[in-house]
Amino acid sequence: MIGFQPYETFQLLVETGGIDRANTLLIAACDAFAHRRKPPQSEIAQFEALASRLFRTATPDARQKAAEALAASDTLSPILQKLVMEHLGDGLPGFVAAARGLSDEALAELIDGGDVDLCSAVAARHDLNAPILTRLFQMNSRRVYRALAANRNIVPRGAFLGAYARSAQMDHEIARLLANRDDFDTALLAPAFFDLPETERLMVIHAFDARKTPEAPIKKTIEQISVATKDLTRALMKLYTENRRPEVTRLLSQITGLDEVRCGQIAHDTSGAALFVVLRAFSCTAYDGLKVLIHATSHDRDRSQALSEFAKLFQDISPDAMAYLLSAWRGEVDLMDLGKPEYQRTAEPARRRADVTRDTTISDPAIARAVAAIKLSGLRQAS
Repeated sequence: MIGFQPYETFQLLVETGGIDRANTLLIAACDAFAHRRKPPQSEIAQFEALASRLFRTATPDARQKAAEALAASDTLSPILQKLVMEHLGDGLPGFVAAARGLSDEALAELIDGGDVDLCSAVAARHDLNAPILTRLFQMNSRRVYRALAANRNIVPRGAFLGAYARSAQMDHEIARLLANRDDFDTALLAPAFFDLPETERLMVIHAFDARKTPEAPIKKTIEQISVATKDLTRALMKLYTENRRPEVTRLLSQITGLDEVRCGQIAHDTSGAALFVVLRAFSCTAYDGLKVLIHATSHDRDRSQALSEFAKLFQDISPDAMAYLLSAWRGEVDLMDLGKPEYQRTAEPARRRADVTRDTTISDPAIARAVAAIKLSGLRQAS
């Protein structure tokens, strides 16, 4: 039946047959149309009239099979799109996500229907425009936001960027998806830092490499304590050596102003990423900071690579930047300020992941010797 032009033959069979024949004709006609590569407009109009009548008279099972066949067509008009979406059943989300040329009216109608499966399918499409995206970002659904975060065809900017950043604070899966996007500024994930695994935490920290930041409110507090930085690192090293992490929690709470729950997370973070932020914010050098980290981090595997990575972080990231990150944890700053030209990163965003996994050769000979000495010291008690 492929290639009937026009569809008068189908029309005659409809007029002379019963419901069984209508079922057969509907499926056959939809299959025949789906195989037409570029049917002329006159043929599309004829098929619209035929299909509309057959869908009304056929049984539910036949309608679904016909919709499945018709969904394979690349030349569906708005009328035919509607017929498919009304009768496709369980296959509708997949059709919505992948179908070419779905009209804005059809997509808007699906979003207004509020079905989470269908809205998530819409959010996964590659051809979404601003009005449709605005409708999707207004939805209160984690599944929809996860689909949006995973859609690399949506450029995070303007109001959409802010919506992404806010959603990441409420859903760690969204934060993880955004952290792995080269076009997203991972510095905006600072509030979700403690919901991320170690690799993604380092991505957040790397977003502050050689980057200017606004003045951090916590900086005045840090300046009052920084004169005793060596005493601070000595105290932390002793407490970690003796595994007195509850006391580390209280000490961190006193000097950072963070609540004890958050400081407990820092104290018990065996990856060392959160503790690095505090140490660097208080102007700790690589030499002193690494001595603390070697006692604070996990020893169930070789941490040489991690120590080298932290040594590079001490070199590349300024105390002011980590003070700003601390203030973000305290909820004192508007992270969207980082989007201003004077605070944007100078490195290309696409290189961020490479930064995290880059060669960690240490250029400073003094720090290289310190790392080597610390590795040899193992779990030696702090003096």
